[in-house]
Amino acid sequence: MNTIPTPPSPEHVIAQTERWLERAVIGLNLCPFAKAVQMKQQIRYVVSDATDEEGLLEDLLRELRFLEEADGEEVDTTLLIHPQVLTDFMDYNAFLDVADAAVEELDLEGVLQVASFHPDYQFADAGPEDIENYSNRAPFPTLHILREESIDRAVEAFPDAGSIYERNIETLQKLGLEGWKKLWV
Repeated sequence: MNTIPTPPSPEHVIAQTERWLERAVIGLNLCPFAKAVQMKQQIRYVVSDATDEEGLLEDLLRELRFLEEADGEEVDTTLLIHPQVLTDFMDYNAFLDVADAAVEELDLEGVLQVASFHPDYQFADAGPEDIENYSNRAPFPTLHILREESIDRAVEAFPDAGSIYERNIETLQKLGLEGWKKLWV
């Protein structure tokens, strides 16, 4: 008899995501802006229980509205983690157009944007196991909702923001796949 696997608990999902944020994103300095919002506890972690794209879209729309209305000093950014839907990277990647359309539908272009993280993330010009993909690999599929004004402030504080991607590739190449795996031991 086949049984449906029990989804991970929201507490487990958040703990794994926080661990990834601390060890990879902040620990490797893949995003020089993440440490400040984490230290100020301005990151909202939301675990979606959606099992299909329609449910996830509802959650995304709710979180876009929430972040738009929230005080930026209280909540600067949201990680909408969805462990039960869009586990296939190609499906996830296609959904990013839906996410962008949701931002547009709510008239939030220039106010909020959605960044993407997935366990199987793959840049268009990279092979599946190329190390640079790991800059966007999270433990679970995640839609990261960011405030545009926060990005602007961060870029002002970090004038060489355009070099972050190249620096991340260099960092990850020095680390290598074995070094990446050791982060999680």
